[in-house]
Amino acid sequence: MEYSQVSPAIFLRRPNRFIAHCLLDGREVVAHVKNTGRCRELLLPGVTVYLEHSDTPGRKTAYSLIGVQKGERLINMDSQAPNKVVGEALAQGTLPLDSLSGRQVTKIRPEYRMGESRLDFLVETEAYPVYLEVKGVTLEEDGVVLFPDAPTQRGIKHLEELSRLAQQGEHTALVLVVQMENVRYFTPNRKTHPQFGEALEAAAQAGVELCCCDCLVTPDSMVLHQPVPIRL
Repeated sequence: MEYSQVSPAIFLRRPNRFIAHCLLDGREVVAHVKNTGRCRELLLPGVTVYLEHSDTPGRKTAYSLIGVQKGERLINMDSQAPNKVVGEALAQGTLPLDSLSGRQVTKIRPEYRMGESRLDFLVETEAYPVYLEVKGVTLEEDGVVLFPDAPTQRGIKHLEELSRLAQQGEHTALVLVVQMENVRYFTPNRKTHPQFGEALEAAAQAGVELCCCDCLVTPDSMVLHQPVPIRL
């Protein structure tokens, strides 16, 4: 997955979750933040961020904030990027899921609706369908990555839906996309949302396949890299 017209800037402030003020080439610009999470440990005054310029008519801002430098670690902050890199990996046959190993993917259906619910992907194979939900992970502490960074009832709902399908005999998986590289392991953020940790553990017991991968990240690209250990 690649971006175009990306430039480094200095983060100044974030008056609300949708926009950020940044210093770009000596002038202050307003950028759309492509992640509505808190990101308080990332968006600190003075850090280097990466802005993508857009020529699309009618936009409120000409820039989108897509990445941030945390020390020597570059973190992609685009909440749409995880689905894109998973979609690319599915198309290339490189997503490391046991349920897809050795199976020929015949169709990839993004944003698949099931009644009142919507899952990120339905992957059809020659043998059976696989229902996928994707979560992007940007919170990192001493090399450990955690999700969520804020309470998420929506995340719990997705886990419950996957668990229900798994108990009915369907193949289901949660793919955690770590939007950085060189991390130690993933664990649910029980301190921030203990109920999510409980739901994740229950999903694994119900038969939902859990997969976590880090990414190779540059200012203008992100690609799925390698599996990351999961500690429940």
